[in-house]
Amino acid sequence: MDILGFLKSQFICHLLICYIFIVSGLIINFIQLFTLVLWPINKQLFRRINCRLAYCISSQMVMLLEWWSGTDCTLYTDPESYHKYGKENAIVILNHNFEIDFLCGWNFCERFGVLGSSKVLAKKELSYMPIIGWMWYFLEIVFCKRKWEEDRKTVVQKLLNLRDYPENFWFLIHCEGTRFTEQKHQISMQVAEAKGLPKLKYHLLPRTKGFAVTVQCLRNVVSAVYDSTLNFRNNENPTLLGVLNGKKYHADLYVRRIPLEDVPEDEQECSTWLHKLYQEKDAFQEEYYHTGTYPAVPIIPPRRPWTLLNWLFWALLLLYPLFKLLINMINSGSSLTLASFTFVIIIASVGVRWMIGVTEINKGSTYGNNDNKQKQK
Repeated sequence: MDILGFLKSQFICHLLICYIFIVSGLIINFIQLFTLVLWPINKQLFRRINCRLAYCISSQMVMLLEWWSGTDCTLYTDPESYHKYGKENAIVILNHNFEIDFLCGWNFCERFGVLGSSKVLAKKELSYMPIIGWMWYFLEIVFCKRKWEEDRKTVVQKLLNLRDYPENFWFLIHCEGTRFTEQKHQISMQVAEAKGLPKLKYHLLPRTKGFAVTVQCLRNVVSAVYDSTLNFRNNENPTLLGVLNGKKYHADLYVRRIPLEDVPEDEQECSTWLHKLYQEKDAFQEEYYHTGTYPAVPIIPPRRPWTLLNWLFWALLLLYPLFKLLINMINSGSSLTLASFTFVIIIASVGVRWMIGVTEINKGSTYGNNDNKQKQK
């Protein structure tokens, strides 16, 4: 087997990638813990440091998409809007149809230099997950329980805290609340029929309250809404496992920049506006499936080298002790060394399964599946 074939063999690449990601992630989480002493002294310094520490984690995932799998990402947008990306705060609306749509959203952030400071509206359970969940805690990510009566006060407070954030940030939000499946779509359209709303073919009904509150809390801080619609060419069905295996995909992302002053302030009017936006997104999806393109200028933002350089730094730092352990095991043959190496293998294997499992559609959230919870939030 040649060297490239050896390095790209599933077991070896999964093992090394997950070993580097897990160990470096836990090291960074540990460093983040110590930055808490800065919060009462210099809150803005705490934030700037944690933006860069978070980048060390999230950029490793983006590196897999950009450099390891070589996935192409074509941006369709207005050239006048293109020059504003990365230079202003924005609310980014993403569709939620693919297993790696979160990764493509991060790639969009990375191309315009806001990956480390990007925010999301995420379910509370993710805050307990090592590495990414803990990283998000230090980034002041907005977590919710998906029970609006309980969430509203917490979400509002977290959003208001972002008004003095020292870095340009994008607030990424999946207004549908959960990833698209046929079962969830059927239930969502039953809700649409019951409420007299136009039915959608390619999306779930948006949950409008979280979006309306986000707009209210970040008005005069955020400049625009970036309405983003993602698709993959040739009916590709991208997965994180495919990315880990080095499979190349071809993503097309359509982004419309909508000035925030065009979004109504009143909650009911904002809800109506968002429903109309999703009808337009549905039409864009229909056009893409028929023509394979979007009604905008295709642009390929240049890749930045920092994701690759960050990964190489951690690889050089962490692979040395791993290989040293392997050599010691071979030389000594001691049961303790063998047990230590076996432990590392098991941890890395569990890490592989964890990274893949959290993105798989068939293992996703059941949110939106329950017929008894059809009330639109």
